[in-house]
Amino acid sequence: MSKNILIIEDELRIRFLLRDYFAKEGFNIIEAEDGDLGLKAFQENEVDLILLDIMMPKVDGITVLQTIREVSNVPIILLTAKSEEDDKLFGYEVGADDYITKPFSPKVLIAKVKALLKRTSEDKVSITNDFNGLTINKLSHEVKINNEIINLSPKEFELLTYLSDNKGIALSRDIILDKVWGIDYYGDIRTVDTNIKRLREKLKEKSSYIITVRGSGYRFEGNNE
Repeated sequence: MSKNILIIEDELRIRFLLRDYFAKEGFNIIEAEDGDLGLKAFQENEVDLILLDIMMPKVDGITVLQTIREVSNVPIILLTAKSEEDDKLFGYEVGADDYITKPFSPKVLIAKVKALLKRTSEDKVSITNDFNGLTINKLSHEVKINNEIINLSPKEFELLTYLSDNKGIALSRDIILDKVWGIDYYGDIRTVDTNIKRLREKLKEKSSYIITVRGSGYRFEGNNE
């Protein structure tokens, strides 16, 4: 299956050059000429990797990177000028996976893209669980329902991960409280029930995966694909 590459670059010549090279390599190309349109394209498409220019009108590349990192761990390679060394360093700090300096060799960039996609594909094998459309990515802390991202708090994510990792096992409220909140937590045990309720509301049609075990606690019963 062909991978989708989103190119966010305001220079028409570079964008067309990248489009032609990557299309010849069998990639599907999505283009955006500024940061604002880039964010919109990211929201509207299933994207496997992003090539992101730093200096752009409307919304700069670093802001685009920070915005995407709030919801996704999609691989991002920055396209930078030599004078933007500080931006490169800051880009790494806020979540860029790699960068390449203009002017660049398209062949080198393609090699970087293929290597990064291969690495992230291998990571997904071990860190992603799919329960009939409910996808839990432990590396990016990203949860999707039928490929649509749902926003969970860090504690809700931990709770869902702990339940799903122990699929089919009835877990008492005490055990859940210890494992998710820690043995030093002195809050009320009803904290578990409150967070389960919130989690079920966010899981919508997948909420039935979390089963209440009368007199005990909860059990996760989602089926792996």
